[in-house]
Amino acid sequence: MIKYLHTLFMSFFCFMAFGSINAQIFRTPQEFTHQDTLRGSNTPDRAWWDLEHYHLQVKVNPEEKSLAGTNTITYKVLSESKRLQIELQEPMILSKAIQNGEELEFEKDGYSYLIKINDPQVIGQSYQVEVKFDGSPIIAVRPPWDGGLTWSQDSNGNPFIANSNQGIGASIWWPNKDYAADEPDKGVLISVEVPENLMDVSNGRLIKTDLNKKAKTKTYHWEVKNPINNYGVNINIGDYVHFGEKFEGEKGTLDMDYYVLKENLEKAKKQFKDAPKMMKAFEYWFGPYPFYEDSYKLVETPYLGMEHQSSVTYGNNFANGYLGRDLSGTGWGLKFDFIIIHESGHEWFANNITYKDVADMWIHESFTAYSENLFLDYYYGKEASSEYVIGTRKNINNDIPIIGPYGVNQEGSGDMYYKGANMLHTIRQLVNDDEKWRMMLRGLNKEFYHQTVTSKQIETYISEKADINLSSVFDQYLRDIRIPILSYYVQDQKLFFRWENAIQTFTMPVKVSLNSGKEVWLNPTTRWSNMDLPDSEVQLIVDPNFYVGTLNLTGK
Repeated sequence: MIKYLHTLFMSFFCFMAFGSINAQIFRTPQEFTHQDTLRGSNTPDRAWWDLEHYHLQVKVNPEEKSLAGTNTITYKVLSESKRLQIELQEPMILSKAIQNGEELEFEKDGYSYLIKINDPQVIGQSYQVEVKFDGSPIIAVRPPWDGGLTWSQDSNGNPFIANSNQGIGASIWWPNKDYAADEPDKGVLISVEVPENLMDVSNGRLIKTDLNKKAKTKTYHWEVKNPINNYGVNINIGDYVHFGEKFEGEKGTLDMDYYVLKENLEKAKKQFKDAPKMMKAFEYWFGPYPFYEDSYKLVETPYLGMEHQSSVTYGNNFANGYLGRDLSGTGWGLKFDFIIIHESGHEWFANNITYKDVADMWIHESFTAYSENLFLDYYYGKEASSEYVIGTRKNINNDIPIIGPYGVNQEGSGDMYYKGANMLHTIRQLVNDDEKWRMMLRGLNKEFYHQTVTSKQIETYISEKADINLSSVFDQYLRDIRIPILSYYVQDQKLFFRWENAIQTFTMPVKVSLNSGKEVWLNPTTRWSNMDLPDSEVQLIVDPNFYVGTLNLTGK
């Protein structure tokens, strides 16, 4: 396994330098389809209207593994109207579209439905379209990674059902504007009808429950007051029991509610103690929890878990680590429940600050992977935090760039998790002021509160607040696959150094220790620089908190 903390053999880095470059040169370009563009870009049939609100009504039939319902879409007209584009993926079917009591015509292009609007649409005014849908949605094979619905059972044979659909899209089970840059500004009302012996838990707050005696069902109505990304909308259905607590946070009293299967109640009461610990640590680092109005919920599901806004899902077997494992290999990853900490961290980065384009998914995953070691920092100290994030480097592949191609609904490398976290940890060293760094993280969540953003916005904000031009650092770690190598040699009591295996414009200060133990900051570029040495020093050690390699060319 690569040890980025130490000086490495020259032959190895020759492989790294040339192998990485060749990997970039010979990668086969990915081909994208018309559907990719329809899904991933702001088409003319999307751009003219701004999403304001959804009322999603859905009846769940566990026996048939099917759904049926309506979605009432409220929108504001921004410009001259065209067709209204909605997504719903097969085998689900959109059967009707209605406005002002009139059934509208539509055509299907892939899984995009293009609805013809008949009535005049006045710019600045708001309108509603009701769409009806039904079918048996895609069944998840390996949730949450492949996406779909999970139809499971608890130990008593009761249905245990949940959705998970970040990558594949919310349109696998309900019709919506499946485009990340436009969230419903006024939230969502979610009404879910289930068999009367079951409960549905969705996002926001439960405002009422209707008993349908004749149909032997119950309908649970959940209201989200804040904007919400569509992949975060969820249904969780089971024989749930509830417990909860009050958290006195930065914006007042926060309701923290927990829903688990009856059989797991005692386990949950013990394990979910990590939830208020998480909230305390993350409010310190990131600022107030972004959804006080909608509460915080932790909901047991038949899959590992996901970051559904105000309804975080959990399936980590009520044990610390990631399914009992420490992803860092340091021991620190067993000090907390990975799913509670990681998925809840997404409330700040994914749900509060959301990417406009999935190509910028690092905004969600890099910061949230980084939040794991900040949790450790808060409770166990800076050294534990550093050991953990450095330990996660063994999970990095450096296969393709972290940022994917834009406009085609395509994310980048899975390295957005731990390479991204180590990039942020490196930037923390560059800022070299922990309180300033904390204020920058809090500032991000204040500046971009409840917004969809681009990578450029986040990069610019961090550079400006750090008062350091970090553009080449972001380009190197987000848009290139190579890890910079600090090459150096000593000659005539001078230290010569530069960055190699890097983009031509790469420049980044780095802290090193000399043989004498003295710590100094170097300011390498991709051109050779030099500095005087007091003695015949021939080796230096880079601070391991920087995610870089070193290569001693001195030959001694």
